[in-house]
Amino acid sequence: MSFVAIIPARMQSTRLPNKPLADIAGQPMVVRVLEQALQSNASMVVVACDDMAIQDAVTVAGYACMLTRSDHPSGTDRLAEAVDRLELPDDAIVVNVQGDEPLIDPALINAVAAHLASDASLAMATASHKIDSSEDFFNPNVVKVVCNAQQQAMYFSRAPIPWDRDSFAEDNDDEDWVLPAELDAQRHIGLYAYRAGFLRAYSKLNASRLEEIEKLEQLRVLWHGYKIGVYRAAQAPAAGVDTQEDLERVRAVFTKAAA
Repeated sequence: MSFVAIIPARMQSTRLPNKPLADIAGQPMVVRVLEQALQSNASMVVVACDDMAIQDAVTVAGYACMLTRSDHPSGTDRLAEAVDRLELPDDAIVVNVQGDEPLIDPALINAVAAHLASDASLAMATASHKIDSSEDFFNPNVVKVVCNAQQQAMYFSRAPIPWDRDSFAEDNDDEDWVLPAELDAQRHIGLYAYRAGFLRAYSKLNASRLEEIEKLEQLRVLWHGYKIGVYRAAQAPAAGVDTQEDLERVRAVFTKAAA
């Protein structure tokens, strides 16, 4: 199975300015992400960015980067432009590796790509892992996914789903709730694989009201009737970088590894 990994990167970040260029053990974060993706089975890894400073940082490090339009509303739209410019065939598999995941597991990249390749009816594939704590289950920043019997996404939400009516009815204090073992709540992992043809179609799909309410872009895909396969990971992946605190944590990991 062959696939291409594309890393969309944009300079603007409300919580961490110039995030793609943040130094991690002597390399910009976007380069650290790229180095992780290169350890996967991807036949090609390329950064698709919106700023010359990012392009310069990647090319100076010796890697592939393309400068894309600056007005894309999402990383998926940026991927669609990159797919066209790379002239990938419609059946090519493209993995979207987030540009703020310098600790992304290459094996997870491979697994999500393989999950998509295994089922021709899927437009996309993503990943999830089991939620074990009530704190995560009730946290709106933790996105949940519910799947059908074919392990295809039925819905993504920031709300606590699925809701165990009988178990949770016994106590209305969510701080004391213990998740029932049979609940099997799943946390969504923001790693995506697409077929190139679907990426071309996606850029023309209208946004859905659900997407706007939940602020979850993948709901547009379900709204328009496309199927998303969900690979179940055995454990949670390393967290990405959203804040300065996250950045310091990742820097410590790289410093320890180099020691």
